[in-house]
This record gives sequence, structure tokens and C-alpha cells, in this order.
Amino acid sequence: QVQLVESGGGLVQAGGSLRLSCAASGGTFSNYAMGWFRQAPGKEREFVAGISSGGITFYVDSSVEGRFTISRDKAKNTMYLQMDRLKPEDTAVYYCAAGLVVSTREYDYWGQGTQVTVSS
Repeated sequence: QVQLVESGGGLVQAGGSLRLSCAASGGTFSNYAMGWFRQAPGKEREFVAGISSGGITFYVDSSVEGRFTISRDKAKNTMYLQMDRLKPEDTAVYYCAAGLVVSTREYDYWGQGTQVTVSS
């Protein structure tokens, strides 16, 4: 059973940056593809970015392309989401997820989420 814990959320002004972390435990980190999702109030959860188990292949949604960067550190069993040039529409609860393949929808394990609020 894989446990995922997100951290790094908070309140930031538009144009600012945050780095989210997702710490994994209870499994072999390098076996899993990882992903970031977000859910804004009143909206469905949406895919943000994904990275393969080896960290070589990654996908970023067009809404954040050029502003967000996904990465992972095998030695620390941690995945990151560097978020730059944040916009108010990026405000959401951000979730990390783990699964056998990179997907925009299906993952086996989910974290509890961390709130990101971007003020205008």
C-alpha cells in the first residue's frame, strides 16, 4: 500500500511561485508513474501533469504548459511540481497520485491534497 503526502501549498500573489512536494512511502517509488491533479471549488478534478516511473517521460496539461514543471527524486521518494507565474485560476486543491502507468485519469493511490490559493 502506497501512502502519498502532499505539502508546499499556500497563499501566493498572482505572478508568484510555489513548489509542491509529494512524499511517497509504503512501496517501491521507482515502480510507479506519478501525477498531479487539481480541483477547484465547484469543478471536477483535472489532470495537471504526469511523469513516468523512470522520470524520463512527462506530460503537462496545456493550461499550465510553460509555467509548471514536474519532476521526481528517486533518492528522496518524492515528486515535485514547480509552479511559476501563478494565476488566480490556478487556485485549487492539488493532489498527487501514483499508478502503474502515466495517465490523465486513472491512478491507484491518491494523497489528501494541499490547498493552493492565488490572489489577484
